[in-house]
Amino acid sequence: MCRNIRPLFNYEPAATEDDVRAASLQFVRKISGFTKPSKANEEAFERAVSEIAAAATTLLESLATHAEPRNREAEIVRAKARSVQRFSIQKA
Repeated sequence: MCRNIRPLFNYEPAATEDDVRAASLQFVRKISGFTKPSKANEEAFERAVSEIAAAATTLLESLATHAEPRNREAEIVRAKARSVQRFSIQKA
């Protein structure tokens, strides 16, 4: 599950609230072991997602760098190229 969490800092365009919430949801799913909590745990689960999203937003707003922002589209193209190279079937 956590492999779906992507870096959110220093990208152009910047991470959206939805991006932060999705990463927070994945994190809570991973540490709780639930992809969807029971009714008894739903409130605690959602509260944890909201608190982690708030902490992540604070962190992202507090970080500083001198590096040029990365481009999301270019990173996606590079990741796909790495995937093709890694998982392509080699002909003998």
